Amino acid sequence: MPTMASVLEDPTLERHFKGHKDAVTCTDFNPNRKQLASGSVDTSLMIWNLAPKARAFRYVGHQDLITGVQFSPSGHLVATSSKDRTVRLWTPTMKGESTVFKAHTAPVRSVAFSHDGQRLVTASDDKSVKVWSVHRQCFVYSLTQHTNWVRCARFSPDGRLVASCGDDRTVRLWDTSTKRCINCFTDSAESATFVGFNSSGTCIASSGADSSLKIWDLRTNKLIQQYQVHSAGINSFSFHPSNNFLISGSSDTTVKILDLVEGRLIYTLHGHTGAVMTVTFSRSGDQFASGGADGQVLMWRTNFDRMSYQDVLQQHSRRATPDPAPHLTDIHPRTPPPAPPAALRHSDQSSSDRHSVH
Repeated sequence: MPTMASVLEDPTLERHFKGHKDAVTCTDFNPNRKQLASGSVDTSLMIWNLAPKARAFRYVGHQDLITGVQFSPSGHLVATSSKDRTVRLWTPTMKGESTVFKAHTAPVRSVAFSHDGQRLVTASDDKSVKVWSVHRQCFVYSLTQHTNWVRCARFSPDGRLVASCGDDRTVRLWDTSTKRCINCFTDSAESATFVGFNSSGTCIASSGADSSLKIWDLRTNKLIQQYQVHSAGINSFSFHPSNNFLISGSSDTTVKILDLVEGRLIYTLHGHTGAVMTVTFSRSGDQFASGGADGQVLMWRTNFDRMSYQDVLQQHSRRATPDPAPHLTDIHPRTPPPAPPAALRHSDQSSSDRHSVH
C-alpha cells in the first residue's frame, strides 16, 4: 500500500515580489484570494494584487518596523502591529486610509482578528495581551500573567480562547469570557516565538528560539508531537486548513514542511538567502507565502495536498468488503497521531527529508 507521502507532488515557486527595502517580517493572504499583504522592517505595508500585471499598493504610516499583519475575515480590512507601540487598521484600496489603536506601552509584536472579525488580539513587550473592538475601534481588556515580553497571540476558531507565548518560555491559554489564564504550558527551553491553533481548534502549536516545534491536544492538555527539524530558531509557522500539514520558517534560511499525519518532515525549501521571518498558508491551502531578511516575498503553489483525498479514496476502494463512504475524519484527521519517538530525533528527521526544493 503506498503511503500518502509517496503520492505527494512537490511545491512550486509561483511568484516572487520585490518592493520592500528591508527584511519582510509578516505576510497574510486576503480571504478573497486576490491579494497578499506583507509588512517590513522598512515600516511599510505592501498589498500585492495577485492578478497578472496588477500594481501593488504601498502604505506608510507606522513610525517603526511592522511586526504583524492580518486581513479581516471579510478581506475588507488589514490590521498591522508595530514596534512603534501602535496597531493600525487599513482599508486595502487605492486610498489606504488607516485608523490608529493606542494602548500598549512597548512594541507590539503580533496582531490577529477573531474569526467573526469583531475583535483584535495583540501581544506586546509590555508583557500584556490586549483585546480590542474593531467596530468601536477601542481597547477592551488586557490579559496580564506573562512575566516577560509576549511574542504572539491568537484567537481560537470559536473565539472562546486566546493562546499567547513569549520570552518567559511559557505558552498560555486564556478564557475570553472570564479573562483568566486556564492553562500554562512550560515545556519551552528558550523563548516561545510563535503560537497558533489548528483549524478545528483542538490543537495548538508553539515554536521556539531553540528551533523546536511542539503540538498539544487541548482536549487532553498533552503534548502529542514534537519536531526538531531546523538548525536555528523558528520565527513563524502555519497549519494547512486540513490540519494534515504544517509549514515553518526559520533563521536557518529554510522553509520546512511537515506531514502531521505521518509525523515527519517531507520538504525543505531553499528560496531565501537569509532568515525566513514569516510563512502563511492561504485560507484554501492551495498556496503559501514566505518572507525573509532578504526583503523578498515568495508565493508558492502547495501541490503536495492535492493527492490526499484521492489517496484515501483509493485505500477505501481496495478493501475486500464494501464500506460506507469515507468519513470527513478519515480524509482530514482532526488530531494528528503522536509521532513515534524515532521521528522526533533530529538525525532521523533529517534522513526522512525526502524532498529538497530549490
